[in-house]
Amino acid sequence: MRDLATAMVFLKARLREDETAARAVKPGKDEGVAVLRDRALADVKAKRRLVAWVEANQGTTWKANAEAQGLNFWQKGIVDVIAAVPEYFRSPVIARLLTAYEDHPDFQPEWKLVEVEDEYEPADHEKRR
Repeated sequence: MRDLATAMVFLKARLREDETAARAVKPGKDEGVAVLRDRALADVKAKRRLVAWVEANQGTTWKANAEAQGLNFWQKGIVDVIAAVPEYFRSPVIARLLTAYEDHPDFQPEWKLVEVEDEYEPADHEKRR
């Protein structure tokens, strides 16, 4: 992704909007609405963690969080491995998160994912034989 910084600003703004909208929902007597609201808030939280991982400067943020959370030896080791993944490999995470907002007026066309057929999977027209 060429302009990761702009994409991140866009994504963070959408996550703030999603959180605001979810918090505005008042479930009343319908427990299903409360479950959906809570799921939307959990989704925003999970996406923010992914954004933080992509933004992390060589994983220092993740390592500091691991220390603060009191993770055990093995969990810290996993955090170290994940944190060491270069930005080049982390940025596709943002590209996939952006797909949820393709209908937003500020969504930039270059952020669209290009679908590539797996060369080992038969195309739909080949499956009908």
